[in-house]
Amino acid sequence: MSTNNLQSCKRKKFFHGHGRQSSSIDDLGLDILVYEILIRLPAKGVGRSKCVCKEWLSVLSTRHFAMMHCRHISTSYNQKFIAIDSRLCSVFPLSCEDSGPLLNSRILLSFEAPWNKVNILTSFEGLLCVCFRNTGKLVIWNPLTRAFKEVSSSNSRGLYKPKSDAIGLYVDKTDDYKLLHIKRRRGRMWVHVYSSMFDSWHKITFANKLRCWRGKPIWSNGTFCKGVLYFLVNCFIENKGVMLFGFDVESERFRLKTFPHAYYDGNLVVVHKELHVFVTHGLPNWTVDLWRMEGESWVKLWVFPCIQPPIILSCSITHITSTGRFLVVSNDGVANEIDTTKKGVDCFLPLVWFHGLQGAIYTETLSSPDFYFD
Repeated sequence: MSTNNLQSCKRKKFFHGHGRQSSSIDDLGLDILVYEILIRLPAKGVGRSKCVCKEWLSVLSTRHFAMMHCRHISTSYNQKFIAIDSRLCSVFPLSCEDSGPLLNSRILLSFEAPWNKVNILTSFEGLLCVCFRNTGKLVIWNPLTRAFKEVSSSNSRGLYKPKSDAIGLYVDKTDDYKLLHIKRRRGRMWVHVYSSMFDSWHKITFANKLRCWRGKPIWSNGTFCKGVLYFLVNCFIENKGVMLFGFDVESERFRLKTFPHAYYDGNLVVVHKELHVFVTHGLPNWTVDLWRMEGESWVKLWVFPCIQPPIILSCSITHITSTGRFLVVSNDGVANEIDTTKKGVDCFLPLVWFHGLQGAIYTETLSSPDFYFD
């Protein structure tokens, strides 16, 4: 008997003696296969797996699996940058290395609208909230699955006005995706919440008589972290600088939070499930710091190197990876990477330039703007 045949016989006797049959994918069991293996696949891989059999299609199409898959892959390693410019919609992988220009994949809009009439307002768990500039209507959209839902109603709820309104996407403890819309008209404020589960709006009570609402305070769009939707509010007219408000999604109440500096600007970002803020301050000499919220206080983590003019101004700052790298996109469409592990101007790496940029950090998921899947 040859050496190979002898080893084969030994393996068969070993498995037989331990009650083990020849391994196959069926031996794993559907639960282990789905929740230990398939849940780790990229969203596109899950889509292809639905074609294996009817049983897989049924399980992988449930809302329960989609929510668990989303929580599992929603890490900085899976983030991409989605951009709508004056010509097309593209998704860029966030592999920001010195290896040349980023390669992008094209995306078709799921709804009828010209490219230059669509604004990306915010992104959360693979869902984008976009606004149509010509009508002000709000749409929740998953670019991967192409599912979308218009949330505007005939009584003007969900009609967005740039520079006056603010929105925030979040999920509550019942896994209901919700959209909070802050609307300001003629010095007054209204706050409404849209539920994708019930396809309805309800009103939130908010103090309209605070002095800081007089004039034209500028609200950022919401950043969701640990059950709270955070908003930065610039109130220069009342000489209050920047204030931070937190909307507790369970109690549906706003609370004023502490902010690292009393004046000027900031950009909120979630890093490793913790709230961080880039703070720009110090007129006439600009200084930019990175802070992390710990409880009700803030801890300074990093100070930007001084460059002129400050690249951080008029930019949105979003976390990319766990290695200290961030994406900075200016209002004129220039994207740069900031590497906090480097010093001086070496920490700024130019990436790509867009025409008439509208973009957001984006993770491909199976999340749906509808409560029920097709």
